[in-house]
Amino acid sequence: RELIWSRFKVKMSLVSVGRLLKKMGLSPQKPLHRAYQQDPERVQQWLDSEFPKIKALARKAGANIFFGDEASVRSDFHSGTTWAPKGQTPIVKTTGARFSVNMISAISPRGLMRFTTIDGRLNADKFVDFLKRLLHNANQPIFLIVDGHPTHKSKKVREFIESTEGKLRLFILPPYSPELNPSELVWNNLKTHRIGRKMIAGPDDLKRKVISGLRSLQKMSAKIMGFFNEKHVRYILEEMSGA
Repeated sequence: RELIWSRFKVKMSLVSVGRLLKKMGLSPQKPLHRAYQQDPERVQQWLDSEFPKIKALARKAGANIFFGDEASVRSDFHSGTTWAPKGQTPIVKTTGARFSVNMISAISPRGLMRFTTIDGRLNADKFVDFLKRLLHNANQPIFLIVDGHPTHKSKKVREFIESTEGKLRLFILPPYSPELNPSELVWNNLKTHRIGRKMIAGPDDLKRKVISGLRSLQKMSAKIMGFFNEKHVRYILEEMSGA
């Protein structure tokens, strides 16, 4: 309505603007937030060139491709609804303290998932510990794709990867492009459909519920594979289908 007024000096009601937008084939939708720093050309290069090369290398090495990410769950995050008499907002009693649990996970198009919780902020030692977990009992090389967090590029991480003698390789996504990483959907599932619907009694209770939620998801390989069907990460399956 403001745009129409500024461009054409025509005043319209909100209802009239909504009706006009609907006639134009538009509908109200929840927007995806994109960092303005993102480089569209860099993203397109990843889709057209870089990831296909990674896929080809993985096929040649017989490697499994994983996408990894870090996140935290806060005690004051809530989601979902509950029943109550009309006009009476329901109240769910929970702790008023604020605390969080930090986590790392990695998922594969084949429905595999590895995760761990970490105390405090992520650093090179904690990330290397996760990489060791990822390699544990792996009978094939692993290609791990992550974002450009400084920890992922640290000297200690590079040295550890070199020490694996090809059993592990690390690749970096384009900057400011979380939508290219299906691991983001792990956190959405955990926060929105699991933790956000539960009463949290304290830090230990939150950690138990996070681990329980991740273990439950870990067993749902079909659900994990379904994450790769989402619009912005479907490129992974399209490329993998040619492997």
